[in-house]
Amino acid sequence: MDRSQAEAVLKEMGTRGDEDFPLLEAAIACAVHEDPTRDPQPARDMAREGEERLRRRLARESPEEALAETMAGDLRLSGDLITYDHPDNADILAVCRRRKGLPVALGVFYLDAARRCGLDVRGVDFPGHFLLRIETDEGPLALDPYSEGRVVLPSELTRRALHAGLTPDVAERLDALMAPVSDRAVLIRLQNNIFARAVAARDYARAERSALRRALLDPTDHRPWLDVAAAREGQGALAGALQALTQAQILDGGAALAARAARERVRLQLN
Repeated sequence: MDRSQAEAVLKEMGTRGDEDFPLLEAAIACAVHEDPTRDPQPARDMAREGEERLRRRLARESPEEALAETMAGDLRLSGDLITYDHPDNADILAVCRRRKGLPVALGVFYLDAARRCGLDVRGVDFPGHFLLRIETDEGPLALDPYSEGRVVLPSELTRRALHAGLTPDVAERLDALMAPVSDRAVLIRLQNNIFARAVAARDYARAERSALRRALLDPTDHRPWLDVAAAREGQGALAGALQALTQAQILDGGAALAARAARERVRLQLN
């Protein structure tokens, strides 16, 4: 699969409903789009191994224990504590090779294995740190894929929320803190991570690719096109930046003022 083929795959996946969104395959397509020279098969093989091991563990362990032991113990997936900002930590194929990464990248493998085995596990867009929500007989539990899938107690959720800047009345609402999000939103969060790190490194070509993937994954959202435009402007591709800003305006009239101002700034540079 080359980069244009990966874009076609992501475009097709972007048209699917949330209930039919293939998280792992979409994440693999994103990684191939970033670097088409790599073989995606090892990630698929690891996912199948995760499913097989999880099924065996579920016969004798609780769902939360089985999932954590399978992913962190059997597959050796863990958070990268040493080089947290390394680009590989947000790339599914690199995570498979290195067996470490960001919480949301690790979470893709947790979610895939859980779904294959019929567990009710969803991503949680927790501020500053991606978590998982697993439904159990005792109620929902929060799991941290970055910390070997361990259970995060309600008191710690509140502490983390306060540390992230949420107000006390919000930080104590566990229903809000553990609200599940779609698989599409999980993958878009991962692409946002890539974009932010690329911009910080002034790698605008990488930033453009990640923003374009977001645009393909959610074709109704105008915001990725604003980021595509900014990344293209950073590369000096002003005509391409204007095209992206026009697309943002087409998608959402609410973006018209911001996009129009940006277009005028870029147009002045062209003139």
